[in-house]
Amino acid sequence: MIVNDIQEKIRSRCYEFSRHALDQSIRRDISVNEFEEALLGKVEIVEDYPDDKYGPSCLVLGYASSGRALHVLCSYPNRPVLKVITIYEPGRDRWFDDRISIS
Repeated sequence: MIVNDIQEKIRSRCYEFSRHALDQSIRRDISVNEFEEALLGKVEIVEDYPDDKYGPSCLVLGYASSGRALHVLCSYPNRPVLKVITIYEPGRDRWFDDRISIS
C-alpha cells in the first residue's frame, strides 16, 4: 500500500526534494529522470521508520532503466506532498544485494 501511494505521488509529480536531497542528487549525478524511473518501476521498502522524530519515513530501493540502484529516503505518502529526504546509490561496503544493511 505505501509503495503504491509513493508511486502515485511520483506519477502526479506531487513530491519535493529537501535541500539535502537536492544537494546529494547533484553531487552524485542522479537526475530527476533516474529518480522517477527508479521509483516508478519495481520497488521495495528496505527500511521503515514509522516512529522517526521528524515524521514517518521509509527507505525505498528502486532501479533506473540503466540498472543503476537508488536508495530514496522519503516521508510516508500520507502527507499532501511526498518529501524526498535523501537519495544515493547503495554502496557495496554498507549494503548486501542493495537491500540488506551490513553495517
